[in-house]
Amino acid sequence: MARPLFGGALSATVPPNATDISELREIPDNQEVFAHAHTDQSIIVELMEYQAQVEDAQAARYHFEDLAGSNKASAEGLWEVRGVEPIPQSQINLQECSSAWLLSGAQLISKFNEEAKNTVNIHLCLFRLPQYTTDILITFNDPVNISPLSSSAVVSADESWTLQDFLTLLQSMRLLDPGVFT
Repeated sequence: MARPLFGGALSATVPPNATDISELREIPDNQEVFAHAHTDQSIIVELMEYQAQVEDAQAARYHFEDLAGSNKASAEGLWEVRGVEPIPQSQINLQECSSAWLLSGAQLISKFNEEAKNTVNIHLCLFRLPQYTTDILITFNDPVNISPLSSSAVVSADESWTLQDFLTLLQSMRLLDPGVFT
């Protein structure tokens, strides 16, 4: 079932067991953050400034590298891009985007500034909307190798989200009110 995002300006099908983090703590106005109720997985939907200086084919990588910097994972060997591919318009509902890209990668990330580093698979979708000077960035953080020293070491993975859950969210994304971009 589609869930309203950004006050109903967008909607998408969010995976089961998703907790809206804005009900627990303050989230920036340009983000919607969902965490799995029983794992350390999360999905973040962000309205970002359109990066006109970056070609479409490189824009997902640009945002991934920016994310690596935010995660303190920008040093050599702490991140990798495994692949970037275009998403055909026929596979998405967000027809307003000029192009859509799916990036798969990984980052070694510390939780809560801990010393222990966890390997997190990152699936990133980028919807480019130059007419609204906006890039919509959707990130699926999927921890796959948890350090025994991490506070996440006791997390259960019984009902983990799958890549298909993420793809369903991407395919269902719809723009209902372009006024959100002004």
